[in-house]
Amino acid sequence: MKAKQPNRSRLIGLRLTPEEYEKLEKKWRASTCRKLSDYVRKGLFEKPITTLYRNRSLDELIAEASRLRSELNGIASNFNQAVKKLHTLQQIAEFRTWILTCEVEKKLLLDKIDQIKDHIRKIAEQWLQ
Repeated sequence: MKAKQPNRSRLIGLRLTPEEYEKLEKKWRASTCRKLSDYVRKGLFEKPITTLYRNRSLDELIAEASRLRSELNGIASNFNQAVKKLHTLQQIAEFRTWILTCEVEKKLLLDKIDQIKDHIRKIAEQWLQ
């Protein structure tokens, strides 16, 4: 069992300039502390503060990959619907319409794949420098 900690009943008031507060908040947000009071308490009593180091290029890659994934999912869904429609076609005119639609979807898919390749190339160039 955890040792029961005494309740904190003493309050300290502290005034900061907006710049000081912004700096403090930025450091707190970069740490693993859930509350600002925990961060300040650890700093005051010289306890270790674990900070997070984020890889900005990886964050950008993840954000871009998420956007591209949702677009690719939409294209794939449209393509699947078109294939299902192909199986139910009874007239040649409908078949021609499907072929034209399929070509548009194919172009969109290839464009998105090119975007993915380009973005991966840019990330690789950044890492290799």
